[in-house]
Amino acid sequence: MGRLFGTDGVRGVANADLTAEMALGLSVAAAHVLAEAGTFAGHRPKAVVGRDPRASGEFLEAAVVAGLASAGVDVLTVGVLPTPAVAHLTGALGADLGVMLSASHNAMPDNGVKFFARGGHKLADELEDRIEAVYESHRHGEPWERPTGAGVGRVRAYEQGFEQYVGHLLAVLPNRLDGLKIVLDEAHGAASGVSPEAFSRAGAEIVTIGAQPDGLNINDGCGSTHLDQLKAAVVAHGADFGIAHDGDADRCLAVDHTGEEIDGDQILSVLALALRERSALRADTVVATVMSNLGFKLAMERAGIRLVQTAVGDRYVLEEMKEHGYALGGEQSGHVIILDHATTGDGTLTGLLLAARVAETGRSLRELASVMERLPQVLINVPDVDKSRVRTSGDLAAAVAEAERELGETGRVLLRPSGTEPLVRVMVEAADIEQARSVAGRLADAVKSALG
Repeated sequence: MGRLFGTDGVRGVANADLTAEMALGLSVAAAHVLAEAGTFAGHRPKAVVGRDPRASGEFLEAAVVAGLASAGVDVLTVGVLPTPAVAHLTGALGADLGVMLSASHNAMPDNGVKFFARGGHKLADELEDRIEAVYESHRHGEPWERPTGAGVGRVRAYEQGFEQYVGHLLAVLPNRLDGLKIVLDEAHGAASGVSPEAFSRAGAEIVTIGAQPDGLNINDGCGSTHLDQLKAAVVAHGADFGIAHDGDADRCLAVDHTGEEIDGDQILSVLALALRERSALRADTVVATVMSNLGFKLAMERAGIRLVQTAVGDRYVLEEMKEHGYALGGEQSGHVIILDHATTGDGTLTGLLLAARVAETGRSLRELASVMERLPQVLINVPDVDKSRVRTSGDLAAAVAEAERELGETGRVLLRPSGTEPLVRVMVEAADIEQARSVAGRLADAVKSALG
């Protein structure tokens, strides 16, 4: 698998790449590393462990719990809950560590292990590196120091987690959702229980699809990565709009009453204006990645809101937000972070706040989202090239400069080396789709010529 920790924990095909032995070993290593870092000093350590409904999550959860308890950590299991719920409970319960078993929007055979630090925040990169190093050393024979007797961890089910998380979501809402009819697509995932419960208690009339997880059907033709079912259901039920989550419910996409998709950039636009009205958009700033649509940037400029852009990945968005205290950030994919109320992307919270804005204004989601016009965006992957020379090739720089002159202020070019493959991604936005295709095609040819 190369380096075990990626941008969002350790992921792989369950029982092939990610085995029970690995989950157990990583958990023991995490306990030892945090103990060495002083996290457990002066008290008995405690961890919160949750999972999404994947079948493999059952044995992986058992392995993680066994590893932590064997290392002297008391464990509270919260069962099937969204990733942001586990992060929230880690903070709310004063736990030293949180663990989520999920592969998010990936297909069912995959799974993952994600660690949260005290407070429900992402574990620091240096701690992940140390956990991986300790795990590898013990995997190759170095013995563990193991507690015995009363020193071993105790395990109990924390059954209040569901209710506590739903209560947290409802407490954040600025107003009720009475009068709205909403279709919820839960991706047969971790939010299949909490999301319908929260929307219903907030006053909305709901229709649910993709809310019958059986351990095998997570993300299968439904959820935020497959919106066709939601689009059809919204129109068929005459709903005001629809909300879609992914398998671990850290994302939210929407569909308006006509069946038109509302992406993460548009959701950020709506929420940014809502937060600013309540004087909750600190520094009148929103954070997004360089892949956000140019239409989003132009919409924010018109509204007098500053846009800070980061590298691609929610981890970079979150880092920028935490460093400067910004309140709102996210990605086009629907990973939206509302830092005053969550330490990670929270799809259910995002959907609730979007619905609250519709209810508060009396305007349709389609009308609210029209504050931003999505410019046509074309993405071409150019494989088998020397991606390391993207920023140093003079010929490529000249081709980009020519493209930017042609596009003017209503277009944009982005060349991005893949982080995992020998390819370069060419992204072009323009006011006209044909122009975007034409410019993207020429730039892809330039990449092949200059870097091939």
